[in-house]
Amino acid sequence: MKSNMTQITRNDVLKLAKLSNIKLRDEEVDKFVVELDAIVNYVEQIDSVKIDDLKPTDQVTGLENVTRPDEVIKYDSTGEELLKNLPNKDGKYIKVKRVL
Repeated sequence: MKSNMTQITRNDVLKLAKLSNIKLRDEEVDKFVVELDAIVNYVEQIDSVKIDDLKPTDQVTGLENVTRPDEVIKYDSTGEELLKNLPNKDGKYIKVKRVL
């Protein structure tokens, strides 16, 4: 089964390192050859799974439209009701920490 899978070579790793502007020592190149080869082969193995008969699963709970409807709420024109629960205020202004 390994014969039809992609084989990552030392030149592939060196090319990726050059494109990424990464300098690699020889032992790092050898390490990445093994690791990248394993990753690519694993992805190819996943890609070979037959999923033609499966339906897409975009929602598993069965819930639909669980958001509340938008409702317009009228507040007094001064905004006192909006400001009454603020922890820090100065008159009709909201006090926040200084941002530089």
